[in-house]
Amino acid sequence: MGENSTRGIRETKVCKNLEAIEADGLERLCGERTDAIRMAPAEEGVERIEARFRGNGFNPHRHDTYAIGLTLNGVQTFRYRGEARASLPGQIIVIHPDELHDGGAGTERGLRYRMIYIQPEDVQTALGHSGTMGLPFVDTPVLADPVFRRSLSEGLEDIDHEMGELKRSHLLAELSQCLSKFGGSDLGNRQAIDLPSLRNCAEFLRESHKEQVRVGDLEGMTNLDRFTLSRQFKTVFGTSPHRYLVMRRLETVKRLLVLGKTLVEAAVESGFSDQSHMTRHFKRAFGMTPGMWRQLTATNGLS
Repeated sequence: MGENSTRGIRETKVCKNLEAIEADGLERLCGERTDAIRMAPAEEGVERIEARFRGNGFNPHRHDTYAIGLTLNGVQTFRYRGEARASLPGQIIVIHPDELHDGGAGTERGLRYRMIYIQPEDVQTALGHSGTMGLPFVDTPVLADPVFRRSLSEGLEDIDHEMGELKRSHLLAELSQCLSKFGGSDLGNRQAIDLPSLRNCAEFLRESHKEQVRVGDLEGMTNLDRFTLSRQFKTVFGTSPHRYLVMRRLETVKRLLVLGKTLVEAAVESGFSDQSHMTRHFKRAFGMTPGMWRQLTATNGLS
């Protein structure tokens, strides 16, 4: 089979996957008019959502994962790194960890998109980095590459079911390669780091996120001073140890709200001092209050 024929088969597969997702999205868009978020079943290392908005969807916020999205219907507008951006149906959005951004619909027709959030450490692992390279940074946040779109659409085409370990691992490998292709690595972050110690540090933060963590504890387990620790941690995980800890608390908040806990209960049980403290961090991370998030995801949002 010639190269042109092989390319044609790949492009046909891309179109079919995208058409299947868009058809489902268009049918839902025509039948539903309210803003909503639909969440995929929880899986280790990834989070997938489908969202529908009219007007503004998210206020400025930042999270500690890569956010890779596929616009299905409408025009997706957002501000990112000081510029106004727009994504059309079939285009890909890439948001780097810890970068401030907002998002919403650019026309009265409304917006529907799907997005996957992947952990920076999984990207490092998938790319085989030994701990001397920064994270891939895609400086053009809206892309129209068919190979990237194929990998992404395959991961988003069946959002109501778990992908499973085999498909999830393959997807992480392909998306990481796409990020590397379009972003390379941040050469400014190139440095020798102790990757095992930093991963132990992250695991400690995950397990201890409901408690008060002292910087001295982290210095002791990594044998790094607090400033070196902060720089090297961001190279691997895309954010500071403190924000990593806060984001793990916010993940717990989401789980507790899904289980029916009150906002006060969710705040206390996840390690925040009170509801107000939790709400401030939630808005900074997700662009909306926890109460609004609970309302948009009620009964899984778009079901």
